[in-house]
Amino acid sequence: MHIKSFKYRLRPTKAQEQQLAKHFGSSRFIWNYFLARRKNHYSLNREAIKASNVKALNYYDNAKELAELKTQDEFVWLSEANSQSLQQTLKDLESAYKRFFKKQARYPKFKKKYDKQTFRIPQHILIENSRIYFPKFKQGIKVRMHRNLEGKIRNLTISKNQRGQYFVSIACQVKLKPWTENKNTVGLDLGIKDFAVLSDGKIYDNQKILNKYEEKLKYKQRQLSKKVKSSKNREKARIEVAKIHNKIGNIRQNFLHQTSTDILKNHGTICIESLNVKGMMANHHLAKSIGDASWSRFVNHLGYKSDWYGRKLIQIENFFPSTKICRHCEHINQELKLKHRIWICPNCKRELDRDFNASLNILKQGLNKLNGGRNYRQKPVELLPVGGAVEAGSSIVFSG
Repeated sequence: MHIKSFKYRLRPTKAQEQQLAKHFGSSRFIWNYFLARRKNHYSLNREAIKASNVKALNYYDNAKELAELKTQDEFVWLSEANSQSLQQTLKDLESAYKRFFKKQARYPKFKKKYDKQTFRIPQHILIENSRIYFPKFKQGIKVRMHRNLEGKIRNLTISKNQRGQYFVSIACQVKLKPWTENKNTVGLDLGIKDFAVLSDGKIYDNQKILNKYEEKLKYKQRQLSKKVKSSKNREKARIEVAKIHNKIGNIRQNFLHQTSTDILKNHGTICIESLNVKGMMANHHLAKSIGDASWSRFVNHLGYKSDWYGRKLIQIENFFPSTKICRHCEHINQELKLKHRIWICPNCKRELDRDFNASLNILKQGLNKLNGGRNYRQKPVELLPVGGAVEAGSSIVFSG
């Protein structure tokens, strides 16, 4: 059984939009209020907490304080929101702290009014006749069910993006059927010139989506900067900027889903290099292009989809010099620079395409890792044209 989310567009009425705004605002307030409470408590009792003389605040402390907070006249408006949604916000804050302490995420941040707004409903959910019902919304909100909902509903998240669109993401427990077994193996090298180069010769072009809309985005941002703060014209200009960002994000997400699904459908084992994206983003000459490519999100898609559909995803170490190793003689070219797209091996004098060579080395290293770390050698192959496919006679063999 797996948890799979189904996202749909909501069509609330004006009255329902106001009611949703109260839920967004209440959840945002609870997050910010108790995040500040935790930070202040830690700063005042830092040494005592380290010495275990004073306990740090946790979910149960916050939940108890929330119950007391709702009885005060100053915060009586919190009762207009679903109480379980406010409790869920505290649970999400607790999860954010746990991920931070495990070094899986950054320290939790305060939420802003004009960022993406969300709140979660953990139970009492009903979907009938293209309407979704949950506490405080007995009339139901119209939902555009563009695809069938599968499995048992676990929870739902209502969200509003920066351009004012409303969505519902329904998390369901489903039993997914693995795809037909596929014995094909492939190495995959991610890049900027080409988004992905496969060891079987297939190349996925880099869409460079941000470049296509960059001039239009700059123009709209200049218009936004000229508007008076808190004016209606500024809000209109802000929405225009948000529309472009939303379009870029949608195109990018669609490309990543289509590419990851296509690779997994055609191969049973995928070998890929672990990339230190955060470190690479420190290079300001490449940061924008790396961010636009969204390598981390792509690898994330490969990860959960391979788990869903019975594929193997092998990630090799990010310090493995896949680009610098000659696939024929395994000589490591330490003089290779980023600008060298085609290079000649100093040892065997063969011409190599940088990305295609890397994909073959990643494949060899991945299969070596899969087979318990045994040594490998590759049968000699004829020199391939740039971007060409592996010849039918070539193969990878392992020796004990």
